[in-house]
Amino acid sequence: MQFSVLLPGRSVCAMGSSCHDEVKRASGLASRQAVVARAEAYVQAHLATPVPVSHLCHVLGVSERGLRNAFYGVRGMGPKRRMLALRLQRVHHALTKACAAPTTVTHVATQYGFYELGRFAATYKLAFGEVPSATLYGTARRSGRASSPDKKGHGDVCSILQGRREQ
Repeated sequence: MQFSVLLPGRSVCAMGSSCHDEVKRASGLASRQAVVARAEAYVQAHLATPVPVSHLCHVLGVSERGLRNAFYGVRGMGPKRRMLALRLQRVHHALTKACAAPTTVTHVATQYGFYELGRFAATYKLAFGEVPSATLYGTARRSGRASSPDKKGHGDVCSILQGRREQ
């Protein structure tokens, strides 16, 4: 059984410093979650351009190591990989909803900050199991998106990209 006695400014536990460690661990997790939430909100607001990690750190007021540790602790991947996954998910969504207005893969990709189109297409194929043009033209041919067993859904983007090295 563990209990603690509160003293002004401190907590003393019957089991030694384990209470303090638990409080520290819980507040550390909450702090990391808050940093990740603020970072993701900033990235979501600026999806049209790739946000450098150094700029994100400056905006959030944390070190690069602190930001990286927060992302690994909360998301299991670094901030660059998470930002890439968010942008890819947005492109995928835009390409699957492109029936309403005619568009091109180039237009959608550059709208979300992908300017190296060959690299973008390769990364997109790795994440979704098809090239971006197949998503765009397949959407135009089908009224509903039927997913085949050999294709990966957009929910898998983070786990697919997690296997790639941080760039």
